[in-house]
Amino acid sequence: MKQILVLGGGTGGTLVANLLSKKLKGEAEITLVSASPRHLYQPGWLYVPFGWQDPRTLSRSLRSLLRRRIRLEIARVTALDPTHNTVELEDGRKLGYDYLVVATGSRVTPEDVPGLAEGAHHFYTEEAAWRLHSALEEFTGGRIVVGVGGLPHKCPVAPLEFTFLLEEYLSRRGIRDKTEITYTYPIDRVFTIQSVADLAAPLLAERGVRVETFFNLESVDPQKKIAYSLEGTELPYDLLVMIPPHRGAKFLENSLIADAQGWVKTDRSTLQVPGFPNVYALGDTTDLPISKAGSTAHFEAPVIAERIAAAIQGREVDPRHAAYHGKVTCFLESGYEKASILAFDYDTPPNPPAPSWLYHYEKMAFNKAYWYLVPTGVI
Repeated sequence: MKQILVLGGGTGGTLVANLLSKKLKGEAEITLVSASPRHLYQPGWLYVPFGWQDPRTLSRSLRSLLRRRIRLEIARVTALDPTHNTVELEDGRKLGYDYLVVATGSRVTPEDVPGLAEGAHHFYTEEAAWRLHSALEEFTGGRIVVGVGGLPHKCPVAPLEFTFLLEEYLSRRGIRDKTEITYTYPIDRVFTIQSVADLAAPLLAERGVRVETFFNLESVDPQKKIAYSLEGTELPYDLLVMIPPHRGAKFLENSLIADAQGWVKTDRSTLQVPGFPNVYALGDTTDLPISKAGSTAHFEAPVIAERIAAAIQGREVDPRHAAYHGKVTCFLESGYEKASILAFDYDTPPNPPAPSWLYHYEKMAFNKAYWYLVPTGVI
């Protein structure tokens, strides 16, 4: 019986394992390897710093989200040998496979920037979001700098969303007039995609947020409370919220299937790893020129599941799921119970509508429905 190994228990890994189990119905043995027994809903971390989201509701048992036939292995992967179709675990065991799906996500690496770990907050992990909540609760006024410390990073619009929600939070607390907010971004506009930048820039100006573009973070001085850019800009702060650089999984760095940062080399259409046709990748861990977001993995997973299932069943690939076209859909919170929506693919840029309450409440509804619809493969 063919062995399918899925690495990673996030949205991509959980969904592709469930879709394969549904398609194959016992025709292959499916094992999912996860470093944690919990499945985390990371988009919810955006709201934790403001006290608008209970962090305890943002995780579930991974086992509870998987179909019964799927074997769950809680272990940390330390090495991958795609030439011999084996994966090595932290305890020394080796798992073999006929097909491998890499869905190990991305990780924050604040250590890549001197002083960043000691001098800045962020909300890209459970612990960091909760620490930032404490810092904001104690904040009474001054200078807040919010920025992006490196590209690429997951959930690309989240720093913008955080800035809009921060302005609302400070206004609701009555200390907005005592606070200067500065938003930084590494390129010459407030977001990589021009149409999104065109929507966001006027909103930032309307909310009185100062913008510093071409700000590529070089270092942070936690004692002096200054953030320095490669361009020579110095930004003093009382509270620094800086999204750290990201990398792929540690065991992937400089491996046969990934680059020095751990991003897996992935075919943009088939999602196969070049040179290893039985290895697929999806979600944050790929090197594809597309957003590192949960919805990306959501649209990629059916392609991988269909291609592997067709190979095992000896049939043609269903043309409806033969290729991934770069589809991504995500919301952009703009504060004050309004949001916009971004829908795009490789060939079509987003055309985000003006923020409205409708999209905000759609996002709130999706946050609650996620557990029942997405990782389980219902939609």
